[in-house]
Amino acid sequence: MGNRRFTADVVVTCDADDSVFAPGVVDTVDGRIAWAGPASSAPVVDDTVTVEDVGGLLMPGLVNAHCHTPMTLVRGSGDGLPLQRWLAEAMWPREGRMTPEDAWWGMTLGSAEMLLAGVTTSCEMYLFEEAVVDAVRESGARLVMTPGVVSALHSSGSDRAGEISDFFSRNHDPAGRITVGIAPHSAYDLGVEAVAELADLARSLDTLLHIHLAETREESTELEDAYGHSITRILHDHGVFGGRVLAAHCVWLDTDDIELLADDGVAVAHCPVSNMKLGSGIAPLVAMGEAGVTVGYGTDGPASNDSLDLWEEVKVAALLAKVHALDSTVVSAVETLAMATRHSAAAVGLDDTGCLKPGNTLDMIRIDLDHATFVPITEPDELLAHLAWSGSSRRVTDVWVAGEKVVADGEVLTIDMERTLAEVGERALRLARG
Repeated sequence: MGNRRFTADVVVTCDADDSVFAPGVVDTVDGRIAWAGPASSAPVVDDTVTVEDVGGLLMPGLVNAHCHTPMTLVRGSGDGLPLQRWLAEAMWPREGRMTPEDAWWGMTLGSAEMLLAGVTTSCEMYLFEEAVVDAVRESGARLVMTPGVVSALHSSGSDRAGEISDFFSRNHDPAGRITVGIAPHSAYDLGVEAVAELADLARSLDTLLHIHLAETREESTELEDAYGHSITRILHDHGVFGGRVLAAHCVWLDTDDIELLADDGVAVAHCPVSNMKLGSGIAPLVAMGEAGVTVGYGTDGPASNDSLDLWEEVKVAALLAKVHALDSTVVSAVETLAMATRHSAAAVGLDDTGCLKPGNTLDMIRIDLDHATFVPITEPDELLAHLAWSGSSRRVTDVWVAGEKVVADGEVLTIDMERTLAEVGERALRLARG
């Protein structure tokens, strides 16, 4: 991989200082960032360094903090149904007919879709974990794989916890592109005790616990009536939040719930587009941020969004928070970009991606600035405003993951797109027909 220098018109680091350098330089050694800063202060390099003048804008790849990507196979199914009917009538029957090979193709298509949009990492909650990992090894993306645990498997006598432990030992590689966690679907599906047992397993492996929490108002009513508390308090009281936890959605939280998540260090994957499409509600993004909760963005699955383009969340999450608060000053362009990059990375348990700073792996995207949506720029802050509100995936041209280029000039280098589209189309028809 060697030593390389990338020079660009603008480098948006998304680091803790929200540094922007125009023009800027990113130096790398063997796929890791050695230096990032203004071109005027760049270290002197010798002829062993390959210099690439890429122009445009360089920034970290986006991190999709909550997804079920193989559901590209069922995209569009059950459109317009509320969550529980959508699951029971549209999703679960088709997913019940899915094979590992189906999941491989579904993940391959979704991985390509994300890479083309500049999403370099996804945190997946799904079954068929072997197929999902194999697909991402081929695509070249970064993956946090959290094998799903649902009641249909957990109560059937299968040793799902043992399967996941074995899968973890074979695939968890913090130094590489694949890390592994555990994903109990929800307390309303599995029950509180089963979730607590899986949380114990996650702690014993020192890995991420990934769970749906408070997505809809009604989903946990039975448990809340039985225990006399909110589902957030119930899980806290049962020690579920004792380790590294990522809670997806968190729409129906009160002030006490938010304080519990903050005190326990629980991160949240905010999925506003999916929540809107399914009519689930509006998550309290501003209140969670003010309480100190780490919030990243997720698309949710491609059947409930229906896109894997995380740039939609960058825009919609912030605008939804503004209109909900009746306050245009909440969630700035800089803040929403951070939630799609470094905060999402932190939420899914990754500490060496999500921003362009020395020591981090080179997960980076290039955006073409030669477009009407980036004109005019009369002061530096306007560039970030354009990036958040009108930049979008349409302008992503090149993508690197761990220093390897996986998208060039808007084309995925690692995936046969023609075959992938055909395979997913044919398999989706079979799943629909039963």
